[in-house]
Amino acid sequence: MTPQEPAEVADEAPVAKPKEPFVEDGRADLALDFVIDVLAAMGMDCTVDLLENEEEDPPEEIRLEIEGKDAGRIIGKKCQTLAALQFLANRVINRPGKTRRHVIIDAEGYRARREETLSSMARRLGRQAVDEGKIITFEPMNPQDRRVVHMALANFPGVITKSDGEGDARRVQIIPVRR
Repeated sequence: MTPQEPAEVADEAPVAKPKEPFVEDGRADLALDFVIDVLAAMGMDCTVDLLENEEEDPPEEIRLEIEGKDAGRIIGKKCQTLAALQFLANRVINRPGKTRRHVIIDAEGYRARREETLSSMARRLGRQAVDEGKIITFEPMNPQDRRVVHMALANFPGVITKSDGEGDARRVQIIPVRR
């Protein structure tokens, strides 16, 4: 190679940028204020608290807890009211051009109890699928509940899980596998 010739550059894999440290941007307070305003407009007798994230939670996650006399009404039938409130809060704080943050709203510990119940049921049905050698299909579930089932059985010996169906009819299948 002469000094006038450009050096050939091999195709290199792009180097991943280190993740920038999380900087609080005020959207947690915006989510809190939004939920408080909605509950007040609904005439609900509740308080809303902004929770500190656990060590295993991503720092960009925003966790709100609703407590009080009307908290059960906020949960709604099959958690539909709570899910709708969470959806709206996520829409309010996540505007185009901003890094996505995830709002999780719970009422009186409902989501935590639901997760534990689903995990326990998934493990029980996982054992049943292995024992009987049959595919077990859950009722249609929302994405959060499907994720709980998949995670509960991720390392469960003898089964794999698969989501099947479209939209609101999407359900989890527990499929036994032969060794």
